[in-house]
Amino acid sequence: MAAVNARHPWDHNAHFHPWVVRRVPRGARVVLDVGCGAGALVGALRRRAAEVHGVDADPGMVAAATARLAGDPHVTVRLARFDDVRGPGDVRAPEPGRASPDAYDAVTMVAVLHHLELEPALRHARDLLAPGGRLLVVGLARVRTGRDLAVDLVSAVLSPLVGLVRHPRRARPGETVPWTRGMPVRDPEHSVDEIARVARAVLPGARLRRRLFFRWTLAWTAR
Repeated sequence: MAAVNARHPWDHNAHFHPWVVRRVPRGARVVLDVGCGAGALVGALRRRAAEVHGVDADPGMVAAATARLAGDPHVTVRLARFDDVRGPGDVRAPEPGRASPDAYDAVTMVAVLHHLELEPALRHARDLLAPGGRLLVVGLARVRTGRDLAVDLVSAVLSPLVGLVRHPRRARPGETVPWTRGMPVRDPEHSVDEIARVARAVLPGARLRRRLFFRWTLAWTAR
């Protein structure tokens, strides 16, 4: 299976982009994508939001996203640490005669939270949201329990089959797929159960679910 997966790779993060986009509030004014990488989700979010901001701490990723999204005047990409963003005005300077909103209508993170300190990052995301705004997270977790292992084993079996359908052309030995090129990598520290405990404390009412393909999702609406 591992050999098949290597020959027919596919983007597990992009698989969850539709899940994120569908949950952004309709009529959203401005949305923040944290750890925007090369900007694929930022572009997709524009279908739901009047304006989208992307921040990333990696200069190479910011350069790639900027090049990808340069034609859209309603997208702003900045080199910034997440904890340095205090509101939309920190990413985009207000235009003459138009004040920047004080808060975001959605904050999104895909395969980013495990690069950050868990509880402070969730608290900061919570504090950036306007009432009714949504935090939408797709994350990675460490395998600690039998349930974790069972879900990962099913994912390990199904993932190569999905790759065969989505990427029928065999990858050449040593070939780098576009969605991983230049992307920083870090192993997750926390299990799904540990993340859920922190999320319940910081984000009352948050909905966290294990997912196939080595991911979990979290959705929370600010009050």
